[in-house]
Amino acid sequence: MIVQNQRDVPAKDVVMEDAENVRIQVLMGDNVAAPHFVMRRFTIGPGGHTPLHDHDWEHEVFVLDGRGALVDENGREIPLRPTDFAFVPAGEVHQFRNTGQEDFVFLCVIPVQ
Repeated sequence: MIVQNQRDVPAKDVVMEDAENVRIQVLMGDNVAAPHFVMRRFTIGPGGHTPLHDHDWEHEVFVLDGRGALVDENGREIPLRPTDFAFVPAGEVHQFRNTGQEDFVFLCVIPVQ
């Protein structure tokens, strides 16, 4: 078994076209030899957002702090707040957006690629 603290995992800027003010920490993945899933912690600063994108794998999301929205391909914003969770199926266009004045923080679990 492995136990660590999120504060000990370095955060990195998300470098993708159309990403703004987004940082990521890979909490569990290769670092703990997780064979099936990767757990990531995202922090989106005020005014920030991920790109509007899709991919071949699902997202399982749990909101920790702040206010945000899950945006679909039509621009519809579904509000997210602490303790909300969301499932984004593979192939579905989506974006995460900070809608508040504080950091929007969530966990995102994906399958190992």
